[in-house]
Amino acid sequence: MVTVDGSYIKQINRSLIVQQIIEHGMISRADLSKKVGLNKATISVQVADLLDEELIYEMHQEHRNVGRRPVMLSLNRQNGFALGIDLDHKNITYILSDLLGYPVHTEVIPLETSNYETVVELLATQIIKFQAQCSDSRYGLIGAVIGIHGTVGKNEKVFFVPQHQWRDKDLKVDLEKETGVAVLIENNANASAFAEKVFKSRDSENLLSISMYSGMGLGIIMEGELLKGYNGFAGEMGHMIVVPDGKLCTCGNKGCWEMYASEARFLQGLATLKNKSNLSYEDVESWLAAKDPVIIRKIDEFFEFLAIGLNNIINLYNPETIVLNSQVLKMYPGAIDRINNLLKSSVSQYRELKLSDLGKDACAMGACALAIKSFLKVPELRLDLSKNHLPADDYAGTII
Repeated sequence: MVTVDGSYIKQINRSLIVQQIIEHGMISRADLSKKVGLNKATISVQVADLLDEELIYEMHQEHRNVGRRPVMLSLNRQNGFALGIDLDHKNITYILSDLLGYPVHTEVIPLETSNYETVVELLATQIIKFQAQCSDSRYGLIGAVIGIHGTVGKNEKVFFVPQHQWRDKDLKVDLEKETGVAVLIENNANASAFAEKVFKSRDSENLLSISMYSGMGLGIIMEGELLKGYNGFAGEMGHMIVVPDGKLCTCGNKGCWEMYASEARFLQGLATLKNKSNLSYEDVESWLAAKDPVIIRKIDEFFEFLAIGLNNIINLYNPETIVLNSQVLKMYPGAIDRINNLLKSSVSQYRELKLSDLGKDACAMGACALAIKSFLKVPELRLDLSKNHLPADDYAGTII
């Protein structure tokens, strides 16, 4: 006979209640009972605990009819903050969010070294600074999640970061030792995919997110969950070989996809052809507008190689939603139509191909969402950045 621990059931019920409060923005006890399928007595006990913990608060909804105004419950989102960090090759992006994922502070700091000990010191200093800034809130800094542009194992150890040439680094342990803050390490593409699912494609259960900036990172969500593979290394499609014996990649192979379809390589090749060392996105945009023959040739190659890789990925995963995260594609009028036209295979099937609205903040935003999910212990997280579902007088995300 299988017995179930009462505290375990209580925790499940609590998680479902918190999840519904988040999704609705504000909800009554009666509606909670209907949504979660728990009796009113159980709801009352759980809500009382959450109120005591100041994780939620009560408010009266505007009510013009005769009778008592309903008492609504909302998450006390200013009572804790999450720190999302995108540790890229040349920059570290920090986003501090409230408990509903709203960014209250963003900071981008140039990274001029690949020395591991120096980077750990830089990260620890910033984490401690944010921890101090959040100390007046009930729960303070609830955790820091770092997106790594490389392979991260299921044990959260950093296996390999090609651009920094790091191997077998226990960044989680090193930072927790320095800061005392709970740290979670995740692959940057996984964090970006989680952001797309949580903030933008909330109803998509099978989603691929492709980050195209410094490399080509693929985050995979299948049946609503991140797909990580046996060791946790799934999604390294940037190192899928698309040109046998092609350009040498930092991973050691030749002809990897990211050598031909990442923005970094596209801009690098364009800078060489134009003999311009400090090439910017504005330069690219102006050349596109002028139909410069050099950029037209390079952009044609860029689209061709992008489509080759996408065709392979679509055939492998049969996704519902594909999100491309690229500033270059945003500059190109009709980019999605052009890519769709290049995917001519009758075998490749997907529902939607779109550009990311989150841009370069996707990784850090997803990292914030992962910290929130871990802290609240909810089975699924859906966050609404539009604020439409929140009461007008609710906390709006004060910059700390």
